[in-house]
Amino acid sequence: MQEQPKAYAVSAITRMIKNQLEESFSDIWVEGEISGYLHHSSGHRYLSLKDDKAVIKVTIWRGVGSKLKIEPKNGMKVLIYGDVAVYEKGGSYQLNCRKIVPVGVGELELAFRQLHEKLAKEGIFDPSHKKAIPRFPKKIGVVTSPTGAAIRDIIQIARRRNDSVQLVIYPATVQGDGGELTIAKGINYFNEQDDIDIIITGRGGGSLEDLWNFNTEEVVRAIYDSRIPVISAVGHEIDTTLADYVSDLRAPTPSAAAELAVWSKSEFSSQVNGYVYQQATIMQNMLENAKDYLNSILARPVFKRPLDLVQQRQQFLDSSVRLLHSAGKKTFDFHKNRLSLAVARIDSLSPLKILARGYSVTREEKDGSVLNSVKNVAVGDSMETIVTDGSIISTVTDLRKKN
Repeated sequence: MQEQPKAYAVSAITRMIKNQLEESFSDIWVEGEISGYLHHSSGHRYLSLKDDKAVIKVTIWRGVGSKLKIEPKNGMKVLIYGDVAVYEKGGSYQLNCRKIVPVGVGELELAFRQLHEKLAKEGIFDPSHKKAIPRFPKKIGVVTSPTGAAIRDIIQIARRRNDSVQLVIYPATVQGDGGELTIAKGINYFNEQDDIDIIITGRGGGSLEDLWNFNTEEVVRAIYDSRIPVISAVGHEIDTTLADYVSDLRAPTPSAAAELAVWSKSEFSSQVNGYVYQQATIMQNMLENAKDYLNSILARPVFKRPLDLVQQRQQFLDSSVRLLHSAGKKTFDFHKNRLSLAVARIDSLSPLKILARGYSVTREEKDGSVLNSVKNVAVGDSMETIVTDGSIISTVTDLRKKN
């Protein structure tokens, strides 16, 4: 009887393959192009890594994905570091990613570009959002490492420029994982105070990785949301961070930030003295001009011989009085003559003049109405006849009408 060949259970052979693969292909780098990228609601990320001949599935677990500095995109060429794992139930293998690096571009550089593009679309870096830096602050909040060279430089320059300006230090971690949260908390802390005029946040220079905390979304949004003007003072002049883009003023170094924020007492005193001298000079010139003007006035003849002006005014007054008297007399005589003519005309029309020439006026005695017709009187009526020197009362005895 022929011996039956030895057979393996599916699970057994799968486990053998799993052990062999996972032991042989751990801690490896795989290069390829991303396709089919999916960021699941669970927080896990899934994608395929391919070249022109093959495809391998890749899983980025939530704990790893939350620490990624870049967000994978379809078509991106990357190097993925991780371990090959076998999914026994599906009989498939995949690469569990622990790190992902873009090909041709540094991981941090790409992360910088991606976050800058995202925040720029939101208007975070819009210049219209920037606030003016107070010219004469009384108290300045500084968010930085309490032991670094940056804080020593800021304190030294602030004391040199103006020792009356107060500095309040909020200790923050400016390098390493989680440091961005302490920076953001420091900015938020000062915004809860009522007496902080300016916030300075920064550190000394370093590599892109050293400065990374100032390229994080937490710090950028904390600066953007700050009601207090923020001066970014990160690194040397050639280093630029996202904090520089969003801040209200960018200083190339912490020392420069202190120079910009703390007003110089000596310079201010010099300016005040300059203004005082300028105003004193202006007042002196005004005084000299007024003195010259007054002297020119006093040099005029009227002040040398004041009676001449009085006599001239007296002569003018006398002449005016004569003219007024003459004009008044002419006017009076003119109107007197006009009045005499008018009186003569009125007198010539007076009834008394008519009576004086032999005429008389007869009227009813009872009502005084003038009689101008025989029709208005009857025999027996009493009448009054007015003549130039009196009146005659008579009774009508007869009426004679014209034929």
